[in-house]
Amino acid sequence: MFTTDRRSLILGSAAVVVSSALSRSYAQAPTGPYKLDPLPYPTNKNEPSIDAQTMEIHHDRHHAAYVNNLNGVMAQQPDLAKRPLLELLTRLDSVPEAVRTAVRNNGGGHANHTMFWQIMGGAGGEPKGDLKAAIDRDFGGLDKLQDQFNTAGTRVFGSGWVFVTVAGDGKLALVTKPNQDTPIMDGQRALMGNDVWEHAYYLKYQNRRPDYLKAWWNVVNWDKVSERYSAAKAGTLAI
Repeated sequence: MFTTDRRSLILGSAAVVVSSALSRSYAQAPTGPYKLDPLPYPTNKNEPSIDAQTMEIHHDRHHAAYVNNLNGVMAQQPDLAKRPLLELLTRLDSVPEAVRTAVRNNGGGHANHTMFWQIMGGAGGEPKGDLKAAIDRDFGGLDKLQDQFNTAGTRVFGSGWVFVTVAGDGKLALVTKPNQDTPIMDGQRALMGNDVWEHAYYLKYQNRRPDYLKAWWNVVNWDKVSERYSAAKAGTLAI
């Protein structure tokens, strides 16, 4: 049986190895049309629900790797490089087959994480106004949405995401996606979503994904989600 100290040492060493490998990838990656925006808040803003080290590695290494890999593809595809990310993801069938999987994985990762950082950094609580009314209408209230959302996220096999999608008329629905797929690929828009890849929670929660999903609601920024809801109804929500 592992002692607490030995287990902590192993987990810490694994984090260093992952961070180091991703750092090398980041340092060697090309520049290009797609950019990694800085976090809109300090890395410790979501503590204690999400620790600062996870936020730093997740944003500065994992998200950065998706952006850099996507730019690497664009360096060899000048025509694709002219397209906005939204167009790339809604028209994947028009992307050359040789690079389609790379665009799908890295473009989806860039879109998903851009949304993800935006809707966190808050204090949880409850939504208000039109968004609250929509959640009450389509899910029967916030408690029921959270239960359904957390259950769906727990059931994602391997790596993926759980999303609340929003239609142009404001109707909400729940979907899950594998890997870095996004509802954008199906002509939908993500109102909000949670990353259930292990790199999003393993340093703090290890294999306890349900605990992470429950704690994540403590850092949702409902004002930002409401802004996305209004944009979706106005037809201006992109990624």
